[in-house]
Amino acid sequence: MTKHIIRMLCPCAIIAAAVVARAGETAGEVVRAGAGGYLSVRPKTCKPLPAEIYRTPALKGPVPTNQWWSSLVWLPFSQPLYAHPPAVTCTPEGLNVSFPGARLRADKSAIFAFVGPKDADLVLSHSADPTFARADLDGVSDWFISVSMRSGGAAMRASFGHGSPYIYCIYEGGSARIKFRGKPTVWAGRASDAVLGVSIGGRHYGLFAPTGSTWTGLEGTIFTSQPGGKPYFSLAVLPDDDPRTLELFRRYAHQHVADTRAQWSFQRPGVVRCTWNYTFKPYEPGPQGTLFALYPHQWKYTTAKLTDKTYPSVRGLMKLGEGASFTTVVSVQGVLPRLPEQGVQDRARMAAYLKKEADRKPPPFGDTYWEGKHLGRLANLSGVAEAAGEKQLQDVFIAEIKRRLENWFSAEPGKQRAVFYHDAAWGTLIGSPPSYGSDNPLNDHHFHYGYFIRAAAEVARVDRAWAEKWAPMVRLLIRDIASTDRNDPMFPYLRCFDLYAGHSWASGNANFVDGNNQESSSESLNAWYGLMLWGQAAGDHAARDLGVFLFNTERTAVEEYWFDVSGTNFPKDFPHVALGMVWGGKGAFGTWFSGDIDCIHGINWLPFTPASIYMGRFPEYVKKNHDRVVAQRKGGANYNSGWGDLLVMFYALADPAAAARYIDANPDCRLEGGNCHAFMYHWIYTLNNLGINDAAVTADYPFFNVYARSGRRTYAAYNFDDTPLTVTFSDGVRLSGERRGLMMRQAER
Repeated sequence: MTKHIIRMLCPCAIIAAAVVARAGETAGEVVRAGAGGYLSVRPKTCKPLPAEIYRTPALKGPVPTNQWWSSLVWLPFSQPLYAHPPAVTCTPEGLNVSFPGARLRADKSAIFAFVGPKDADLVLSHSADPTFARADLDGVSDWFISVSMRSGGAAMRASFGHGSPYIYCIYEGGSARIKFRGKPTVWAGRASDAVLGVSIGGRHYGLFAPTGSTWTGLEGTIFTSQPGGKPYFSLAVLPDDDPRTLELFRRYAHQHVADTRAQWSFQRPGVVRCTWNYTFKPYEPGPQGTLFALYPHQWKYTTAKLTDKTYPSVRGLMKLGEGASFTTVVSVQGVLPRLPEQGVQDRARMAAYLKKEADRKPPPFGDTYWEGKHLGRLANLSGVAEAAGEKQLQDVFIAEIKRRLENWFSAEPGKQRAVFYHDAAWGTLIGSPPSYGSDNPLNDHHFHYGYFIRAAAEVARVDRAWAEKWAPMVRLLIRDIASTDRNDPMFPYLRCFDLYAGHSWASGNANFVDGNNQESSSESLNAWYGLMLWGQAAGDHAARDLGVFLFNTERTAVEEYWFDVSGTNFPKDFPHVALGMVWGGKGAFGTWFSGDIDCIHGINWLPFTPASIYMGRFPEYVKKNHDRVVAQRKGGANYNSGWGDLLVMFYALADPAAAARYIDANPDCRLEGGNCHAFMYHWIYTLNNLGINDAAVTADYPFFNVYARSGRRTYAAYNFDDTPLTVTFSDGVRLSGERRGLMMRQAER
């Protein structure tokens, strides 16, 4: 069993810090990193990042970006911050607070639970009635943040976070003032009571002033606490207006959450266990604990005792828990670096596919996204060539990956293209030329760099010496998107991964009324797949296990929120079976670049790699998804149009025989830009010959697949080293191998 606390220093960060040293004065803007290096000044092709960062002096070092609250550090105030259940917007008045789940609706374009400029139920502000000049990020933990707002002697520090119904405040120079957007109903408490239960527009709140407090203004729309000099206050979104619920919330109202930490481990027989811990600063006597609302991807995987209270949300029903921690246990979906030889149905045909690719004139170096997609294509081709026994062709693909990566990983003064630079003020590594806002506002780094990491891992799989030489640059890419060192001097902690929400965010600044967003969940998973492969191939097991955690956590979120495989989260009024984009305040049936149904679905399938087996865990859903696309797409069942190749490959996870008939009838079918016929053919015939994914079986090692066909299981595991390896599966089957390569066995189910 391997075990890590995410806030611990990752060994890869220690190594990278040791080998990354600033060059001498004569090198100027170049920083050496092993055999490679990067620039310390911005290339002309990249937009500058803002000079102003909205944070307090307490928060130094790399700037956290790509989170649900990120607009806070880019703007003087903020866009809506979707903590769920509440949404909070920082404004000159204070905090606009609302409960967007109560406004949930859907139509053919989206699931809506966003907060518009006039949708706030109340403003949580200061009794001195100041106009604040800005709101600054003042503290960050795994899923909570703190915001500081000051004006002269009046100050308010507010803390809130994912899953918490509470907003905690500490005041200087005054006390809590709550300004409602209309006349609220006070259904519990009086002016002489510290605790009030109020409702507005059918939405319910608890107001928790210090014991002994009184209130003024209850006859109007502005309530002001008279706390007798005590500086603390809490507000909570309530699931109902039952006085017993208010009493439950009162018990924990003054146990302010001071820190949140996730502790995880990869355990036998193939599960990721994560414990979500709260620590508290008590302001009044009471039980050490809090109330927390769990998303579907959490409450479906926990044995924690939950209350009978729930909240509707744009992600589905949230269930209320009670205590100081909870634990989730998720099965690990195994992945392979390449697919088995049995997927090479016709060796002559496969050799022709591979030779055609090897003979192509290499494209010029692209921007970070399109260069990444080409690297991913080459990595797939390398694995297919190995499976087909075409060693010389594999060498061609590996050599081209090396050439391209080495160019990107090398820097010299004045270099403008195919180079990375580090922005020290914001704490990020930016590739040039950038694309889709990867320079400003730091969009999509995990999408882009995931391809680079996966390609580097493919080289490391066959050439460990190359990996050792260029590892410092690969580790820098990993640290940019997923540093596990809270004291990393160059990068923020887990830049784009939202631990509590269970998935990544793509926008660096989240400067939208709908909050942050992520379109291509599959490209996010591709990044974590790359971490797994790199970690194992390069001997960095900390990176490997981080990849296992991120991949399988985000996989569950994809199943719940992008696909809704169980049919429990999308509202009844939403007519689709998948989302193209997940936002903080909505789920959109669309993309940034196209309204075509192939693209809306396909952007969450690509790139197809050996790891794409995760999408076949629910074959009935695969068929339902495929059939819905076929019924609505322009080409119908004519797959040789649009992104039909991706649709066929997705369908192979449920009906590989139908996919095989198509590829045989259309050997040179139309392809999406990152795909290739060789991998498409290998993918389809692996599933057709061995069977579809059997997700019921796990293993004590993450690099495996189990296929099921006609009452038989085929077990596969990959040994990355020339040392003996034994893999034990959860049904008792064992695979052993003495040296590097694929191990396989068949058995009756």
